[in-house]
Amino acid sequence: MHIGEKKRVISVPVDQIRPNPAQPRKSFEEKPLAELARSIQTNGLIQPLVVRQAENGKYELIAGERRLRACIIAGMKSVPCIVSSCSSGESAVMAMAENMQRRDLGIFEEAEGIKHLIDVWNVTQEEAARRLGKSQSSIANKMRLLRFTDEERKRIIESGLTERHARALLRIQNLHMRRCALETIITRQYNVCKAEEYVEKLISGNGPEKQRKKPVIKDVRIFLNTISHAVQTMEQCGISAQTLKSETDDYLECIIRIPKSQATAGGRKPA
Repeated sequence: MHIGEKKRVISVPVDQIRPNPAQPRKSFEEKPLAELARSIQTNGLIQPLVVRQAENGKYELIAGERRLRACIIAGMKSVPCIVSSCSSGESAVMAMAENMQRRDLGIFEEAEGIKHLIDVWNVTQEEAARRLGKSQSSIANKMRLLRFTDEERKRIIESGLTERHARALLRIQNLHMRRCALETIITRQYNVCKAEEYVEKLISGNGPEKQRKKPVIKDVRIFLNTISHAVQTMEQCGISAQTLKSETDDYLECIIRIPKSQATAGGRKPA
């Protein structure tokens, strides 16, 4: 709400209030809502909602969706509202700012909300951080959370993993490996430190899920050189070994001939 703007409180029918499209919060726990509804039934709504005038005489909610839902549960038909003359862009900022001050905003809800603000403002992450009063690294870390797939996000939320758990998992680039690591962390109930250690082992190659790379051989003739060296060693030991090499359009062929008498006589020519 603009500084110096006169606050105007009116009673608005709940069916005339539409949700804020920029609302970052997607889920509301039923138990706390029910408790708030009982409190409203007993004491009334102490803090009015904040809305702005929309088309067709209706209103768009800026702040207070949780209170609005509780009022509906409490059976209220109309609710006290402060009407603001802010724009849709300012409304989005106010909705996000209110929710970011609440501790129970989900990590992905917060990240999506910040992304929405960046899109609305058409600014960089650095500028968004300045406007939101956060560090640029904090904003960047939260934006990186959006790399998770919908399935991964669901599992992280359901299992109650923290943002630090999620950030540790993002170090794993391979999608299949990351999903396996996620399930392992959930199943073993790793705390943040254990999860970070586990991910570090996977990345460094000490974890069981690490995919071993096959050695790349650029020229198989190095093996032929090894064979030649072995034959020379046998000759130095008195074994009459012979190497026959041939090359065709399709093959490199190497045959080693060792007399049977020497092969079974300890490597020496028979006396």
